[in-house]
Amino acid sequence: MTKARSAAQQRAIEQIETYGSHNYHPLPVVVESGSGAWLTDVDGNRYLDFLSAYSAVNFGHSNPDLVKVAVEQLGRVAITSRAVYSATYGPFIQALATLCGKQMVLPMNTGVEAVESSLKLARKWGYEVKGVPEDQANIIVMEGNFHGRTISVISFSDDDDATGSYGPFTPGFLKVPYGDLDAIEAAIDEHTVAILVEPIQGEAGVITPPPGFLPGVREIATRRGVLMIADEIQSGLGRTGSTLYCQQVGVVPDLYLLGKALGGGVVPVSAVVGDEEVLGLLRPGQHGSTFGGNPLAAAVGLAVVRLLETGEMQARSRDLGAYLHERLAGLVGRGVTEVRGIGLWAGVDVDPALGPARAICERLLDRGIIAKDTHGQTIRMAPPLVITREELDLAVDALAEVLAEVSSELGLTPVG
Repeated sequence: MTKARSAAQQRAIEQIETYGSHNYHPLPVVVESGSGAWLTDVDGNRYLDFLSAYSAVNFGHSNPDLVKVAVEQLGRVAITSRAVYSATYGPFIQALATLCGKQMVLPMNTGVEAVESSLKLARKWGYEVKGVPEDQANIIVMEGNFHGRTISVISFSDDDDATGSYGPFTPGFLKVPYGDLDAIEAAIDEHTVAILVEPIQGEAGVITPPPGFLPGVREIATRRGVLMIADEIQSGLGRTGSTLYCQQVGVVPDLYLLGKALGGGVVPVSAVVGDEEVLGLLRPGQHGSTFGGNPLAAAVGLAVVRLLETGEMQARSRDLGAYLHERLAGLVGRGVTEVRGIGLWAGVDVDPALGPARAICERLLDRGIIAKDTHGQTIRMAPPLVITREELDLAVDALAEVLAEVSSELGLTPVG
């Protein structure tokens, strides 16, 4: 079932490897187009996308509603900078604030820009509202986190690949174990201004929080007078079966961080969403972005909000996600040691006896399925929310076939 790859495709890969910085290790396929849950390479081979560009393509490739809005806006004006008002900006930020139940929006471009912006806002709030002495603020973060790869953000990463040879790092961050409320409580001091948490740790392998953890973080933050910042860049906007994962556990953070799917798989759009108490502290010249909130981004972002307002995408994620997890659970003991996640999002741990998850993903690619490994043994699965039940079956059946094939080659007997 190996997908045929032409000499032209191989030349394209060699060109990228020769002239491009090697900061990624892509699967050996050169994509030319996409539609819905499918991608097509330069040779015409089709692949079921089980990654969605790390949840940036929640609503499918070339979503007709989003493409229509983008093309129409390109014909009007795409970029103005924030030196003037734009016609699409106001409707976008009002709709997004309302969707999240907040008062204000700070639009940026990439997810890590939203994270960096929230760190600045938390420190500013700490100095100007809480009264922390200047340059003494600290922010509590979680072990195993992934919030991007800028210098400040990797300053509190514990991933050696992300941090090696990049010091010195930005001070002011205290790491505690994810899921440990006692550790958070103990780490807070009079200079703490915020707790930054991914409600679900995506890059770490789709690690879901222990019961009561997020409500506990909210309670501690309120009682101890610090901000709660929820990085929903991957978990938000329908991925887990609700608009925001925090909604499922009855938690309202002070700041939401959004990105990836907010641009609909069309343009980079991110945002910090919160109330005036924090976002209202910014004054002209204190923070900005030439492209943040540009007319094209705002038009697409508004269209994304409109898609989410119907609830259809969230319902698809809930219903199809339950089916996906039911199917994946059947692979435990058959080359899989654990499955985690919620909605159309799963972390599948491959039995180390079968080799690394990367090798499994390469075999899946040969069967027309695009999935990506993380941290050695975990396959991340995050298909577009427009995927069908039949397409889910294609992917899970392919994974079962690959696991059985590898087990047979190694002379292993599956359990169950």
